[in-house]
Amino acid sequence: MAVQLSVLARNAKLDAIEAYAGGSCALEIRTLAQPANCAAAGVGSVLATVLLPADWMAAASGGAKALAGTWQDLVADAAGLAAHFRVYNSQATKDGSTCFMQGSCGIGTGDLQLDNTNIAAGQQVTITGFTWTEGNP
Repeated sequence: MAVQLSVLARNAKLDAIEAYAGGSCALEIRTLAQPANCAAAGVGSVLATVLLPADWMAAASGGAKALAGTWQDLVADAAGLAAHFRVYNSQATKDGSTCFMQGSCGIGTGDLQLDNTNIAAGQQVTITGFTWTEGNP
C-alpha cells in the first residue's frame, strides 16, 4: 500500500517548495518535448522568458496551488511551437542548472496553459492558467 498524505500535509509540501524556489523566478517556454527530468540539460529553442511576480503562486488549498499575478512576456524571444516550460529558482541565478520544475504546455492540454502556442518573435505571450497539484498515489 502506498503512503498517503492529508490535504494539510500536501498544502504544506506545496508551499514549502514555493518557498524553496523563492521570489522572482524565471519561466522559459521552449520548443520540443521536455527533458527526462529537471537535472537534464534544456532542449529546444527558448521562445519566451517570463519573469514571474515575486509572489508567483497562490497559497495552497485542497492540495493544489494556482498561479498568482500576471504571467506574461511582452516580447517573445523567437518563433516556434511551444511544447514545454522550465522554471528556474531566481532571475538573478538563472544559469541553466537551477531548473526545479518543468512540464508540458498547450491550449486546453498540458500543465501550463498559454493564450497561443504558435509563437511569433516579438509577440506578447500570456500564460492563462497553471495549477500545480500534489496528489496521493
